[in-house]
Amino acid sequence: MTTRNISTDRAIAMLSVIKGFQSLSPRDIEIIAAVCHWHRYEAGNEIVRYHDQTNSAFFIVQGEIRVMFHSLSGQEVILCDLPTGEMFGELTAIDGHPRSATAIAKSSVLLASMTAPEFQNLVYSNRQLAEIILKRLTGQVRRLTERVYDYSTLAVRNRIQVELLRLARNHMISANAAVISPAPTQTEIANLVSTHREAVSRELNILIRSKLILRQGHNLHVLDIAKLTEMVNEARGSF
Repeated sequence: MTTRNISTDRAIAMLSVIKGFQSLSPRDIEIIAAVCHWHRYEAGNEIVRYHDQTNSAFFIVQGEIRVMFHSLSGQEVILCDLPTGEMFGELTAIDGHPRSATAIAKSSVLLASMTAPEFQNLVYSNRQLAEIILKRLTGQVRRLTERVYDYSTLAVRNRIQVELLRLARNHMISANAAVISPAPTQTEIANLVSTHREAVSRELNILIRSKLILRQGHNLHVLDIAKLTEMVNEARGSF
């Protein structure tokens, strides 16, 4: 990890890519930039560790990070990958509890951070920013609720389909097709849905034979998002 000095004008421009800040005024972003600290992490570097006592909130202005933890048996559990424009660490910045997961750099990343008191002062002093953070937290609760439901009720093959659909919706190239590039490995998918690589391989081969997906090099093409959505809804009992 290296610490960077960033000019105010450049800091404002880079913070403008953060999703939660895009509706704020230039003056609001300038106030945020004034309390930010800047850090560069290379791929594989650990940013925060599960249960550590750091309390900063982070904003991803370049690159991608992975949020994960390891079970007592050593199994890696991937919670999510966060791209440029996202934030993380806000839970600890709000409640002061130890970190609930480990965050590592998936690629070279440039992060802005602020301490818990700085983060709380901004939220308390800016109603618009407070609303942004509240909506972000409620969105997280809804996604986690859905994930708990899926893990509790769906078979492994259906959980794999759900994850592929989520990835496809983040990489759409048309109304009914997506290219996931680079595609996660079978092991990574397995760690995302709490299964083993063999189960992922088996289900991907079924979807390939059904002409729903196509593997080409490091890319995974989802050829019929509507059909995949129908399969997921059917498994969830949404019809």
